[in-house]
Amino acid sequence: MESLIWVVHVLTAVVLIGLVLMQHGKGADMGAAFGSGSAGSLFGSTGSANFLSRSTAIAATVFFITSLALTYVYSHQTAQQGVMAKQVVAPVAPKDAGAQSLIPGQVTEVPAAPVPAQPAK
Repeated sequence: MESLIWVVHVLTAVVLIGLVLMQHGKGADMGAAFGSGSAGSLFGSTGSANFLSRSTAIAATVFFITSLALTYVYSHQTAQQGVMAKQVVAPVAPKDAGAQSLIPGQVTEVPAAPVPAQPAK
């Protein structure tokens, strides 16, 4: 499922880039008024603006939805509960038995253990 969302997301991004680059800027309308030949285009004189604007809006909506879907998928990942996925964590002995660190940078002294008496010879 996650791979499908990624594929749709990337394809939508490429389509969105292409649609934005195909649109005319606001300055292009002035050139069309003096007969730049836009009336003989594929969509007519005003048809491409509406078609490209609607297509861009649809592509942007799909891109937004896939972005939200990917965010949801990655924020709600669950750990695998299989037998092979479980890890046993063993207790770790401190490096220095004489000092115990409660807060990083703070060392508190641990009382020394009593020294056993020497065995008789």
